[in-house]
Amino acid sequence: MNNPLNNTGLVFSLLLVPEFFAATVCAQQNTTGHANDFSSVEYFEPPHQQQMESRLSGAEARPEPGGMLVIQQLRLETFDTNGAPGLIVKAPHCVYDVVHGVASSPGHLRLETADGSSHVEGDGFLWLQANQKLYISNNVQSAIEAEPKKKTGL
Repeated sequence: MNNPLNNTGLVFSLLLVPEFFAATVCAQQNTTGHANDFSSVEYFEPPHQQQMESRLSGAEARPEPGGMLVIQQLRLETFDTNGAPGLIVKAPHCVYDVVHGVASSPGHLRLETADGSSHVEGDGFLWLQANQKLYISNNVQSAIEAEPKKKTGL
């Protein structure tokens, strides 16, 4: 993987709270120490404290030595204070350094708007929790639609 901080990549600033990964996690624990179908939700500060600001979910999260957390089928969603969905980030796999607040993977990542009007994807990413920056380092492609796609039932 190329250095995610070089000029060939793309940088996004995600407007998420620094305590994102410290939020309460709801999951099914199994005997091997990992969680299946987990979700972590962060709420806005008052006066919007009843409104979800972001939700992190995954099919599986497995703790590793040194404060690392291996996440499978990562999905990160952001929301506006009025409840409208914002951005959706998806990755099949990543490693999150809980101690330093850094998530990374040499694998694929897709960031899209909730209305489907645009997306950015690439291979290899680094997310720095402290300054809410997302770096996509290789094979970066983006698309902006003239009109949002109509969503069909899931």
